Amino acid sequence: MEQHPGITTDRLLLRPHNVGDLDEQFSLYRDPLVGEFIRGLPASREDAWHRLQRYAGHWSLLGYGMFAVFERGSGSMIGEVGLADFQRGLGADFDVSPEAAWLFAGKAQGLGYGREAMRALFNWFDTVRPEGRTVCIIDAGNSASIRLAACFNFQGYECAKYRGAIVTKYQRFKR
Repeated sequence: MEQHPGITTDRLLLRPHNVGDLDEQFSLYRDPLVGEFIRGLPASREDAWHRLQRYAGHWSLLGYGMFAVFERGSGSMIGEVGLADFQRGLGADFDVSPEAAWLFAGKAQGLGYGREAMRALFNWFDTVRPEGRTVCIIDAGNSASIRLAACFNFQGYECAKYRGAIVTKYQRFKR
């Protein structure tokens, strides 16, 4: 499949990861505010490399995946957003739909970047994919992500245990 060329917003550039992103990506994962609610972040540079390869595989195999998010003004990587097939084993009601995911560096939180990036993501995805449903999981204590999900009409529908924590499964239907 052809690589996605990226999406530009007023303040952001969203594009598929490339090999040159490894150091910034690993630095992002080491940010304590990023890891507060996200389980399974790479603990080593090697693990970050494997995740970067997995992201490339999504684009190659599925035609969608995760985007690295860059602040246009500084050129710095400030986060990741996208849709993926993580095969989390959370049930047929969850695992069959593209899963939305997002994370942002502590310095980028609270500035509206999440909403801007996710709006751009869904504007693109909703026009190119026939699926009418996307899902995500959010830790009950992650109020910022719960608010962001609500902006895009995600509705919680069930709790599940994932990597030792209770999370809420959310779903969104394309309008």
